[in-house]
Amino acid sequence: MTIQPFLAAGPTVQLHVVAAVLAIVLGPIALARRSRDRWHRRAGYAWVLSMAALAASGLFIHSIRMAGPFSPIHLLSLLTLWQLRLGVREARAGKFAAHRYRMQAIYMLALMLTGAFTLSPGRLMSRILFPETPVAGFVLVLAVAGLGCAWWLHAVSRRARLGNSA
Repeated sequence: MTIQPFLAAGPTVQLHVVAAVLAIVLGPIALARRSRDRWHRRAGYAWVLSMAALAASGLFIHSIRMAGPFSPIHLLSLLTLWQLRLGVREARAGKFAAHRYRMQAIYMLALMLTGAFTLSPGRLMSRILFPETPVAGFVLVLAVAGLGCAWWLHAVSRRARLGNSA
């Protein structure tokens, strides 16, 4: 592991990386705490802010260009901002089951699964975490993220089959 690629990156990319690390760390804390618990709320608000910073900073990163300066990642950033807004609104409206599902989906799909692709060989995070073995690192992280998403989808479908969405 080497920090040099991070230090050489521009401030927008650095903000993006710091927000991603915060979101990855805060997510499980918010998800593991009991709903409406003080620490769940604090970690949740901090997680939403870090995810918003992550998505907003992503709008200003143009390293992958598919349509002018834009790529599908930019659409994902906009979708993530919208989903965060809906998730907060659901919590405030007392729709806790919908809030829980939405926030878990954002964590697993927008953060973990797509985040795994940031470890593609040649990308910044791959150069930081796996400078010697970029392909092996990418395969490992993609497998772990895929297993995590599969576990989450299984848990969600099991809750739906049991009729327990709470």
